[in-house]
Amino acid sequence: MAQPPAAPPRTIQSVLFICSRNAVRSPIAEAIAKHFFGRSLYVRSAGVLEGDNDPFTATVLDEIGIDAAQHKPQTIEELDDWEGLNFDLAVTLSPEAHHRALELTRTLSIDVEYWPTPDPTLEIGSRERVLDAYRGIRDGLEKRIMARFRK
Repeated sequence: MAQPPAAPPRTIQSVLFICSRNAVRSPIAEAIAKHFFGRSLYVRSAGVLEGDNDPFTATVLDEIGIDAAQHKPQTIEELDDWEGLNFDLAVTLSPEAHHRALELTRTLSIDVEYWPTPDPTLEIGSRERVLDAYRGIRDGLEKRIMARFRK
């Protein structure tokens, strides 16, 4: 018996990056994706919990010419209240975010991808050592974003 043809991959027109507090990982991913794909892809970010701006996030993005100073952390609920959650893809960057995104699939037609990303706020030591942890996250996310969304 012949197998039915596989459905073509869904075209991604909008992506939501989710992490724990929308302060480091997801804003970095959002800023990078907007920088490279902002004309062809609608990009936002949110957190599972309420968070505060992280100055190291803006610093490491500024190093590569991306201004993220205007970013204001928001939760998934705040984003939903503001504009809805009509995204084709949710990219989760922390275990909490992944579990929350999977809950969204109960009521939304959204694909979910898990990109496990360490939390650089856990790094201790000198300012430079902490910045290096943030740079590692930035560079890793940039590589994944370029590989995933380049057409």
